[in-house]
Amino acid sequence: CSNHQALLATPKPKYLEQLESHLRKELQSLDLTQKNSQELKLQPYREIFEFFIDNFKTYKPLLSAIKNEYEVTLAHQKKTIRALEPLKATVATISEECTQQILALQEKEKDEISTLKHEKHRLLKLIDDMREEMCSLRTQVEHLQTSVAKEYARYLDERDAHKLLLVRLNEMLNERLDTTHHQGEDVKGEDVVKLTLALKVARQDLTRTQVKLNQTLADYGDVVPRKDFESLEKKYSDLLEEMTTLQNDFEQLRQEQKTLLEIHRETAKERDSFSTELQRIQHNHTPRPNWPKCSEVIPGGADRWGCLAEGKSSDQLVDVLLEEIGTAVLKEIDVFPGWGNSEEVPAYLRQEGEVKNKKLTKKDVVNILKDVWKEKIALEQQAGKRSSLPEFFLGYLQKKYGNAAATEWSYTLYENMRLCRSNHVLSSFYNILTGKVGEEQYHGQNQLISNLQKALAACDSSDSGFLTGAHVAMREAFPLKRKESIQELVDASRYKLDDADSLINYMSLFEEDEEGNPEPFVAKLRSQYIREQQEYLGQLKDKLRDLTEVKADDLKAAFHTIDPTIDAQTLDTYIGLAYPAGGEEPAEGVVPVETALERLLAGNARQVGPSPGEGSTAGSEGE
Repeated sequence: CSNHQALLATPKPKYLEQLESHLRKELQSLDLTQKNSQELKLQPYREIFEFFIDNFKTYKPLLSAIKNEYEVTLAHQKKTIRALEPLKATVATISEECTQQILALQEKEKDEISTLKHEKHRLLKLIDDMREEMCSLRTQVEHLQTSVAKEYARYLDERDAHKLLLVRLNEMLNERLDTTHHQGEDVKGEDVVKLTLALKVARQDLTRTQVKLNQTLADYGDVVPRKDFESLEKKYSDLLEEMTTLQNDFEQLRQEQKTLLEIHRETAKERDSFSTELQRIQHNHTPRPNWPKCSEVIPGGADRWGCLAEGKSSDQLVDVLLEEIGTAVLKEIDVFPGWGNSEEVPAYLRQEGEVKNKKLTKKDVVNILKDVWKEKIALEQQAGKRSSLPEFFLGYLQKKYGNAAATEWSYTLYENMRLCRSNHVLSSFYNILTGKVGEEQYHGQNQLISNLQKALAACDSSDSGFLTGAHVAMREAFPLKRKESIQELVDASRYKLDDADSLINYMSLFEEDEEGNPEPFVAKLRSQYIREQQEYLGQLKDKLRDLTEVKADDLKAAFHTIDPTIDAQTLDTYIGLAYPAGGEEPAEGVVPVETALERLLAGNARQVGPSPGEGSTAGSEGE
């Protein structure tokens, strides 16, 4: 504590007090209400710092270097801010238009949700009506059952009455016989023997009749008259048929009710999904920008922007806009900062210090990359094996421009490839160079285009360079493509033709401009190539949806399920992509499903034959 008080008691150096006093005076004399008040405020501090540097001769070189570095950094930041100022208005406009699009989507989704609610109420009302009709039918069945029971009881009563009638008839017959016997005794001169014999015969007849009557009563006591039986049988048959019909109707109504309930659940689930999607869109999406405004800041004006924006989505237009901005900034940069010499840095970018920018045009970059591919393919055909693109890329530059200048060309080409994502030549080379996709995808697309050229040329029997039946030729070249995909290619081949019957110059479909941009036909063919690969791996992912990790045998079984005609060699190749030799895999031989799918996507895994139950699906046509 005493040391602290001693330090507080130590007076300030006189020079420090002079500097502080001068700084306070300068700050008080400034007008801080101006727009550039911060820069004005910085100037007194800059002067004080210069006084301080001049006073300390020993540290002056170091302090001057520090001050100069800060000044350079501030100048660079000001330059960057001035370059970004024009984008503020564009961002504000884009934000406002995005908000309007969200409101339009909300209104559209509100109508659809209202329609679904009305449909739900209508289905619920229909279910209630069916339930009421089912209750009515059940009541009718119960009423008919009661009527049948009453009829059955009435017929039992009639049977008992018949039995009583027969008993009375027997009694009356016996009384009549007794009366006849007494009358016979009064007749004079009657033969007693004859009467006795007649009485005996009569009694025997009576006994036989009584036995037969008892047997008949025993056999037919429960029998009803045929007329009544036939009437009851017909009535029963009608009731049984009606009950069967009612049961069938009831079962049908029950099935329809079950179906309606299932539809209602699916509708509710879909409604919830739409609601969630709407919320996600409202959270993430922005209104559609007014892209024509970009023509005001893009070199070349509206004509060049129209060419750049033709047939592109909003996401692609953003890439084009960023590419234009990036290339413009790239032309103003004289040097690139080196990435260093660590092992994490690719070999073709290992350099300390600053690297000179060669300031190449896009046309120059395209020509160099095409020459790289040409030299690499020729070398691989000669050597009979595939080489690594990053290693060949560096070797090519060193051989052509020398070891000293190779790094300058490498950095310049790399930065142009990184910025120009809308150009297929640059973007495909960049993705393969950085390992995002496999080189097989590049060669597969080129082979597909080459095979299609040959197929179209084969259909041109007159060698005129023109075709009328492009649809037929494409169907023969791609027998596994969907009809929609074939039609997309046909439409792309006719985008410059006014008449649907006009001849197609099929050779012009494969032409490129000086910057390597292909015709819409080839662009559509490449986009279908990537889409079909993603759909194929999407089917594979669905088959593995219950797994988080997958073994090689399970992956083979999934491939056979979605692609039954896949050959053993291709299957082994795909398994090798998912389970690379020497990889850091677990001892059990399993990999995460997502990792396996990413490796298959980078390795160009594609459909070999038609999917089960489909006669025409996207596949690896022409490969």
